[in-house]
Amino acid sequence: MNVSAIKLEKNISRPDILFGVARVPGTSKAFVGGSDFKIHEIDIDAAKPESRTLQSAHETYITTLALAGDSIISGGYDGKLIWTKASSGERIREAQAHGRAVRKVAISPDRATAVSVADDMAVRFWNVADGRKIREITGEHQPLTPQGFRSMLYACAFSADGKFLATADKTGHVVVWEASTGKKAATLAVPVMYTWDPNARRHSIGGPRSVAFSPDGSLLAIGGTGKIGNIDHLEADGRVEIFRWAKGDKGEKVHDFITEGKKGLVEHLEFHPGGDILLAAGGAGEGFLSFIDLKQKKIVHQEKSPMNIHAVATADSMKSIVAVGHQRVVKFVVG
Repeated sequence: MNVSAIKLEKNISRPDILFGVARVPGTSKAFVGGSDFKIHEIDIDAAKPESRTLQSAHETYITTLALAGDSIISGGYDGKLIWTKASSGERIREAQAHGRAVRKVAISPDRATAVSVADDMAVRFWNVADGRKIREITGEHQPLTPQGFRSMLYACAFSADGKFLATADKTGHVVVWEASTGKKAATLAVPVMYTWDPNARRHSIGGPRSVAFSPDGSLLAIGGTGKIGNIDHLEADGRVEIFRWAKGDKGEKVHDFITEGKKGLVEHLEFHPGGDILLAAGGAGEGFLSFIDLKQKKIVHQEKSPMNIHAVATADSMKSIVAVGHQRVVKFVVG
């Protein structure tokens, strides 16, 4: 895969800020959601892309979308999970899943289980078919940071074989769980991604926002930002740390990458199916796509995005990359 042969193929303006995207396999269609509380379907490759607004909606911002067969599962600041039928746009069911904002929904590789994480610091497993809660994990991710600020539970992802789930909170506390039992398998730490201010305004910023397992499951990549001087701005470069998560008591860090000159949060991480290339996407104002070559142990290409990227959905072994963010949907193709 020649990541330097990347080009911006579509740049679609939107009136809203988008935080979630899910692509329909084998098509050019995608579902997006964000600041207008609604889910929209867009044909990315249409000559004049227009959106179809689905009937289902949240009461506040939609923060995450996931697609499992014909079911869209969306989470929002309202703490709800809503199941929507993708083909018709009809609401299937609704669950008051969390006491605070839902940050991420991940779907297991067999499409049978959904996992949600939220700012009530709970990890909850759901049956995709009927919405039944299967399991919940509480107590590991603490509601307050060590300095007494409210924490957030930002990220979760399944391993490719579905055996493990990783979760990450604002303080840089990362846990790998056995997906079938909820038993803790490993604990990792990326404290540099979290910054707190003890003097001026007494609040905190940062935290890991994305996690991804390598295709063979041996590595866990964690994305966020570096240490910040002025906590009113995301002034640090993006940061990715990679661990052999199962080695030792706290894993073994094997790589540490900085998106030099590309500031902000790494909000999406994804390994190429071959395992050697890792995509990191995010930003602060201006967005970026950074391609990390693990064999060369360096970032081999960084591409500018016209907006801060909040979510990404790839296809065709990462040759097609759809990203959403502030008032735009963009599509990149990789030669």
